[in-house]
Amino acid sequence: MSTPIIRPIEKKDNPHVASLIRNVLEDFGVPKVGTAYADKALDAMFETYQDQKKAYFVVEENGKLIGGAGVAPLENHEGNVCELQKMYFFPEARGRGVGDAMIKLCLTKARTFGFEQCYLETMPYMTAAQKLYERVGFRYIDGPMGDTGHYSCPVHMLKDL
Repeated sequence: MSTPIIRPIEKKDNPHVASLIRNVLEDFGVPKVGTAYADKALDAMFETYQDQKKAYFVVEENGKLIGGAGVAPLENHEGNVCELQKMYFFPEARGRGVGDAMIKLCLTKARTFGFEQCYLETMPYMTAAQKLYERVGFRYIDGPMGDTGHYSCPVHMLKDL
């Protein structure tokens, strides 16, 4: 088995990242409204993450994108908080330490951008993801922060950077 490469997103990745995220969400039976599935940014991820204090990374193996994740300022929130965004992996990336490497890279990038906390939202049945988030220091919080537009995601977590 080859070693996956984590790298910044490129414009050519746009259709592959959109497809990856939608496929993973469909596999998990996630609602298509009020989740990342409906985000306008999905079809223009490279462009979306070109602004200051934003970064998105992809995982590539044997020429195929098998995962991705990014950080960006938390929308409509007072305070120096970023959001871990669109962290999804195809099954072949799971259980291999790829998620650990990706989340650590994203949190390191968030610190270099000067963020003080990182927020995320997820679904209750994405338990493997929640275990990873807890392992790297995220804690559950009682309700949403900011305005992500993901009102169908009822699990909220926060980490001090």
